[in-house]
Amino acid sequence: MSRIALVDDDRNILTSVSMTLEAEGFEVETYNDGQSALDAFNKSMPDMAVLDIKMPRMDGMDLLQRLRQKTSMPVIFLTSKDDEIDEVLGLRMGADDYVKKPFSQRLLVERIRALLRRQEVMVSDEAGEVETAQVLVRGELSMDPLRHAVTWKGKDVALTVTEFLLLQALAQRPGFVKSRDQLMDVAYDDQVYVDDRTIDSHIKRLRKKMRSVDDDFSAIETLYGIGYRYNEE
Repeated sequence: MSRIALVDDDRNILTSVSMTLEAEGFEVETYNDGQSALDAFNKSMPDMAVLDIKMPRMDGMDLLQRLRQKTSMPVIFLTSKDDEIDEVLGLRMGADDYVKKPFSQRLLVERIRALLRRQEVMVSDEAGEVETAQVLVRGELSMDPLRHAVTWKGKDVALTVTEFLLLQALAQRPGFVKSRDQLMDVAYDDQVYVDDRTIDSHIKRLRKKMRSVDDDFSAIETLYGIGYRYNEE
């Protein structure tokens, strides 16, 4: 049973969404501000967090920044209906996905299940047994799916689940172009729609992380209007 942390200062959302998630078989922990959630996470990290952005004491952005210093667990943001700045900023800071308020609880459940499946597939097969997945090496890049570990020039790079999957999809076939639609299929289930901006934001975040260990990192190339490709260095 996956543990989902739901963090929002709206008690109606906490009550209704937690009831829905529990009915779907999840174990749910609720918090009405970011600081309370962080205090609990420091003792025991959940399998996934769903965070509102605007909250008292510590908002969702600050909480995400703290979390990304210690974990790559999937994070979904709940954003305001018309606040595109929050959506893009959240993705660039390391969120895996976002859902706009007011939202369909069925949509949120689908997004949660999609991210959890993506995380699980990297470490287990359909029977739940450990795979014999090989480490992917492309020039200075090394990716170990079983350990969710990435190194560039021997230096560790901490990636989220979505960032890992996107980099893996690009690096598996150096020189070949992956369209945004193809990358969406890698990171999200077919029934979950995301727009181009979401993929672009994840790629920008991914590049930023790689450049944090190597200022000259340029292996991910943008082909405007087409997609992205990995160039082995």
